[in-house]
Amino acid sequence: MLKELINETTDAVVAATKGVDDILDAVTGTVKSQVVNALKSSGEISNTGVEVVASVANGAIKGAGQVGVSLTDVASGTMSGVINGANEVGGDVISAIHGGAKGIMQAAAETGGDISAVAVSAVEGAAKSAGKVGVSTAEAVKAAVGGTLDATTSIGGDAVQKVRGALLSAAALPRDAVESALRGSEKK
Repeated sequence: MLKELINETTDAVVAATKGVDDILDAVTGTVKSQVVNALKSSGEISNTGVEVVASVANGAIKGAGQVGVSLTDVASGTMSGVINGANEVGGDVISAIHGGAKGIMQAAAETGGDISAVAVSAVEGAAKSAGKVGVSTAEAVKAAVGGTLDATTSIGGDAVQKVRGALLSAAALPRDAVESALRGSEKK
């Protein structure tokens, strides 16, 4: 089911971005719709829901890659769509952020994207969009950092160190929340 959801979202993003002027808005809207539909089908955001959201985010990044859009640019919009979609169905937005970040990072690694830049963009997207739906920015950042690190751990090599360094050096991110999330990930 999850592989089908990834493919469906990839196809939806490719279709939604053909011939439009604002590709990022098209991606954000498509991701939101996909998250809403997938969560309504799967029920509560539990472990299954987190994987569903991760699959939608993964498919969105892959679709963006197929149409030649910068994955870094699309990561933030994908996260916005994830947050707005989870919020619309009354789901656990923090869990959705974690799943969204994980899916974004998995797809970025699979498509050869700049994982450090994509991680920063995904976390920035979570920070910007969370407050708009009444979610704590600090909690959103922690969830997004956690999702990026969960995915990055499976990439291997020096990926975790690169992403950690990029997140810590990103001026647009609240450093205290990033550091707290990174400390929390070390305890796992």
